[in-house]
Amino acid sequence: MFITVEGIEGCGKSTLLAGLSERLRDRGRETIVTREPGGSPAGDAVRAIFLDPSLSLAPLTEALLINASRVQHVLETIEPALRRGAVVLCDRFVDSTLAYQGYGRGIALDLLRGICDAATGGREPDATFILDVPIAISRARVASRRGGLDRLDHEADAFYERVRAGYLDLARSHPRYRVIDATKSAAEVLADALAAVEARIA
Repeated sequence: MFITVEGIEGCGKSTLLAGLSERLRDRGRETIVTREPGGSPAGDAVRAIFLDPSLSLAPLTEALLINASRVQHVLETIEPALRRGAVVLCDRFVDSTLAYQGYGRGIALDLLRGICDAATGGREPDATFILDVPIAISRARVASRRGGLDRLDHEADAFYERVRAGYLDLARSHPRYRVIDATKSAAEVLADALAAVEARIA
């Protein structure tokens, strides 16, 4: 099973992924936790470029970098794990590209979908959790993180409002999406997501 977790910065993706992995392993399932950009040696190198706050990247450059990373991620990490029956838990996937570079940056969604389909070979998640938080909460959580701000953390609130609206628009397009109120406690968010996952893998 391939599960993705999406949302704007500071929404709690890493916390949810760690919780899901632990609970599923307790139930005897192999889990692989991965992320985008990244998920492979080449992908991690692209990630460093993508998030470098000293660089200014055109929207299409962002999309192409992410999808270059995604090709290797799918080939080297996601597909092998799925073939052996593992549950793959991924921090961001194609929906991030649609939300950030599409709704956020203004690249045509049809163009992005074509690029993403080429990169993934048509692989789609079985379930996608969108963790939804207001921009003010996102900002507060990001400010409290260790390690400093990356390139996207410097974007204006208006950009993140478009991205957030994009995620909610995507969520209305397919039953694989589940929007979770991520202002709730981490335990409540995990319980909500875990119930949905267990219903699919029972």
